[in-house]
Amino acid sequence: MEDAFAALMNGLPVFLVHSILSLIILLAGVLLYMKLTAHDEMALIRNGNSAASLSLGGAIVGLAIPLGFSLSASLSLWDLLFWGLVALVLQLAAFRIVDGFLKDLPQRIEADDMAAAILLVAVKLATAIINAAAISG
Repeated sequence: MEDAFAALMNGLPVFLVHSILSLIILLAGVLLYMKLTAHDEMALIRNGNSAASLSLGGAIVGLAIPLGFSLSASLSLWDLLFWGLVALVLQLAAFRIVDGFLKDLPQRIEADDMAAAILLVAVKLATAIINAAAISG
């Protein structure tokens, strides 16, 4: 029992620091994503726009997946910071590319077009899975 408690006390600070850093990177990525989009997701969501909610939710999960893999593969805080930022940049670039392929995407999200939102989320998650696998090696 004492060994388990000692292991917890030794590992808890590392766990907390890594978790907090990961959450900060995720929050920064979500805020940056919201700045890059042509519409105000939060205003649309507050007005009951399901497509905006689905799209933003997909972006959050899409950013979290490779970040989680970066967290599990990292050996240090610097490693986590580097690969977390790489994952963030790759995901945001992929989201912008998808936005370019889907014609009038911001207007379609504003119009609560669920078909566009579902496709957008699928591509965001597929890209996240591929990036996560590449990061974890």
